[in-house]
Amino acid sequence: MMFLRTMPGRTLIGALLLGAMVGCARPEPAYRTQPPDPEWLHEAVKQVTDVMVHDIFSPPQASRVYAYASIAAYEALRPAYPGYRSLAGRLNELQPVPEPEPDQTYYFPLAGVQALLRVGQAMVFTEDRIAAYRDRVHARFRALGVPEPVFARSVAYGDAVAAHILAWANQDRYRETRSYPKYTVTDAPGRWRPTPPAYLDGIEPHWRELRPFVLDSAAQFAPPPPVPYDMTPGSPFYEQVREVYEVGRDLTREQASIAAFWDCNPYVMHTRGHAMFATKKITPGGHWIGITAIAARQAGADLMQAAEAYAVTSIALADAFISNWDEKYRSNLVRPETVINQHLDEAWTPLLQTPPFPEYTSGHSVISTAAALALTALFGEAVAFDDTTEVEYGLPVRSFTSFVEASQEAAISRLYGGIHYRMAVEHGVEQGRAVGRFVLDRLGMPSPALAAEQGPDATPRRTALR
Repeated sequence: MMFLRTMPGRTLIGALLLGAMVGCARPEPAYRTQPPDPEWLHEAVKQVTDVMVHDIFSPPQASRVYAYASIAAYEALRPAYPGYRSLAGRLNELQPVPEPEPDQTYYFPLAGVQALLRVGQAMVFTEDRIAAYRDRVHARFRALGVPEPVFARSVAYGDAVAAHILAWANQDRYRETRSYPKYTVTDAPGRWRPTPPAYLDGIEPHWRELRPFVLDSAAQFAPPPPVPYDMTPGSPFYEQVREVYEVGRDLTREQASIAAFWDCNPYVMHTRGHAMFATKKITPGGHWIGITAIAARQAGADLMQAAEAYAVTSIALADAFISNWDEKYRSNLVRPETVINQHLDEAWTPLLQTPPFPEYTSGHSVISTAAALALTALFGEAVAFDDTTEVEYGLPVRSFTSFVEASQEAAISRLYGGIHYRMAVEHGVEQGRAVGRFVLDRLGMPSPALAAEQGPDATPRRTALR
């Protein structure tokens, strides 16, 4: 079986046949006879998500964790699947990943999960939660009958890949930006300022300075600038503001449901008199990682195909956030809530709580479009699915006919929620499309535009990284 190999290239089939010939009566352990369960990877990714929710990771921070952890899992599993190519040389500054020792036996499913959890643990705050989960994972693999020498060697290989990925991550300038100055608030007209109820500082004003995963630079796909700030009645900007105000006053029940479903605010503040408390939930990227799991399960993706799906989607998400944050802190555009309260209606509040960073472009529009293109390239155009990602946060299931349809709803939800102008939504979709297509091209994956020409029944392209 390809997931259990003696390196290089010699499987254990000969040994198994020899054992049968000499009349070995003992049943083969489960790890030799059962195919690796992709749920091992899905559950590990979900564990990382849950810890980031607990630790209140911001949307761009969470995207970084997903990308590095997923790349580690992909690279640690890859030696058992020779048809899949390494991402080294295709991701910026990633050097060749350590290879397994020749003539040694490994159980690569264990190595892949180990690598993901090691990277995840190193990047979250509540490390003990992932450590405790990893102990449970180890017990599960031991119960499959993995011999101790193979077990130890596989864990060590997963750790080696994780160490390589973490060393690469440490060079992306994230640590340096932790000590950079905060965003400077001014009273300049049209410039972003903190919003109620918590009036939090602008998060990650230096995120654009991180090394992208695939993009040549954060500004590579900068969108057109927003229309100039001008609250003269009838001006283009005034009309953008007026639309948000009027949509917010006349929301339909369906529009309100769409806005709530795609809120994905990891830290919503609530006020009760003088008391304040917060509600925690997944980030926008976490929502799309959840959709990735749904798509992989629905397609019957095996362990390696699932690892590929997480890697490709998380890379698209991470670079989309870098591109989006580059524009946010270049244009520094004021949020609708601030302008409406100052010029139209001081009592107006948006349906959703305004996130603590500049308005233009819409992050949901950029990252959802990029993720949808990645999933379309992996699984196909007309893939209907039920999105259950938000059920655990008290929201109902929503159904979609494609990943692109879901991304379009995510984008427009920000106008319904009262936190983005239409121009931020529409230009954000264009920006996300450009980022997504570039990521797929650099990874050597067919463009979804090509699939559209082939028709809605085009064959899923789950072997794109081969």
